[in-house]
Amino acid sequence: MKPNNPPETTNAPRPLVGVSSCLLGAPVRHNGGHSRHRFLTDELDRFVDWLPVCPEAEIGLGTPRPTLRLRRREEQDRVVSNADGADHTDALASIADQHLDRLREADGYVLKNKSPSCGLFALPVAGEEGQRVSGSGRGAFADRLTRLLPSLPVEEQGRLMDASLREWFVERVFAHARLRTLFAGDWRPKDLVDFHTRHKLQLMAHSPEGYRETGRLVARAGERPRQWTEEAYTAAFHRALAVRTSRGKHANALQHAFGMLSPLLDDGRRHDLLASIEDYRQERAPLSLPTALLRHHCGSEEVPWARDQTYLRPYPDDLRLRHAVAV
Repeated sequence: MKPNNPPETTNAPRPLVGVSSCLLGAPVRHNGGHSRHRFLTDELDRFVDWLPVCPEAEIGLGTPRPTLRLRRREEQDRVVSNADGADHTDALASIADQHLDRLREADGYVLKNKSPSCGLFALPVAGEEGQRVSGSGRGAFADRLTRLLPSLPVEEQGRLMDASLREWFVERVFAHARLRTLFAGDWRPKDLVDFHTRHKLQLMAHSPEGYRETGRLVARAGERPRQWTEEAYTAAFHRALAVRTSRGKHANALQHAFGMLSPLLDDGRRHDLLASIEDYRQERAPLSLPTALLRHHCGSEEVPWARDQTYLRPYPDDLRLRHAVAV
């Protein structure tokens, strides 16, 4: 059960995240079992609301049920039942359309890997004779979902075992929620300027060019129709965060924040902070160390520009996503 008062989350709204139902423990897999993912149910669950979907169950396939496979038919990948050859592709894809109104309010989606309906990457595809013809298939529901909502952060459950991919996905989910909430209200150009300013380091840590592109849109927000600005900024913002960051780009963002803070620190604290950034760069310390020091010093020295950067707290601390060293 979710707590009534979860820990502080950088004033972000509670994200809505779509998810394959089996990953939350629902017994809807083809064998009647589930694929409960403990990071989702035991950690992320405290901070998000779920939109669980099982495409196979929603089109009326029971449990247990015959195995489904991807087959190449007339140069198209189709989801076919092993038992009778029935083609379920269009029905599975249509589930994304049926949930579209609710999915437009979502801030991310976690899909079951290796699933002919929900698999996102590298599914095996067989020919009509059963021989493997490709290893780059995509599930029918997953394919339709990503076409309908190209800016939505989407990930496979298997890839969430990778610490850096897990952190990247969760970061994008909370950023998506903040932007969605901004544009859902009666925003003004000043509100977009404030939002963009708070996300400066976060955008720079992924794509300096993306930061500049979004900045140009913000500068002209008062000259353009609101809907045009919302759509253009949303696309550019998510495009920037969809660029995977690196240890070097993180270190540059940390150095940028240090530059704002440095004149206020004595030599000892300045040295300790620079040493923590270098330790992170050299893979001797996790990202949580320099960001924690920056947050502490920005708070104690009352540096609001740096203190309020979403980069320093992009999601709830209790998710413990920046503590791995070798990422």
